[in-house]
Amino acid sequence: MRPVAAANHYELLQIAPEASPQELRQAFRRLSKHYHPDTTALPEAQAREGFRRLQAAYLTLSDPERRRAYDASLAVVLPPPSVTRTVVVPVPARRALSGGEWFALLLLGLAVVFSLVLGVGLAWARGTELLREPSWWPGGEQTALSSPITTTDDVPAVAPGADLQPSAAGAGAVAE
Repeated sequence: MRPVAAANHYELLQIAPEASPQELRQAFRRLSKHYHPDTTALPEAQAREGFRRLQAAYLTLSDPERRRAYDASLAVVLPPPSVTRTVVVPVPARRALSGGEWFALLLLGLAVVFSLVLGVGLAWARGTELLREPSWWPGGEQTALSSPITTTDDVPAVAPGADLQPSAAGAGAVAE
């Protein structure tokens, strides 16, 4: 970055005049890292001057009352609002994954593989079919109506169309 030489505070902080307080704070933090005398490679005098100007611009624009007064003083100098201004938005850059991110992806992949192996292993151990055609699949002719009627020892099988009549014992029985 070159030394700060801007016509107004908005250009100095590289923001639009309509910028929100959050955008103002982000711009100040971003630029202060570059111009702070303790964190820059710039000559000390140039860094101090740039940082001092950044602080003055931020203090003016962060206070709503001072900002209104500053905007009023710029109203004569700034072009009318009908003129379109271009705001430069930084393009996000792709970066390489860090070691911690690679480790997290490795753990995630191992968890997926382990859960698949565990699920298939348990299904195989229980004797469950690993691949079953759904009942609606073409060619799957088995339906609920074509399955045989099964009986248990406690409940007698009832033939379709049989009349149920109460018996003398008080329980329902099948009429023969």
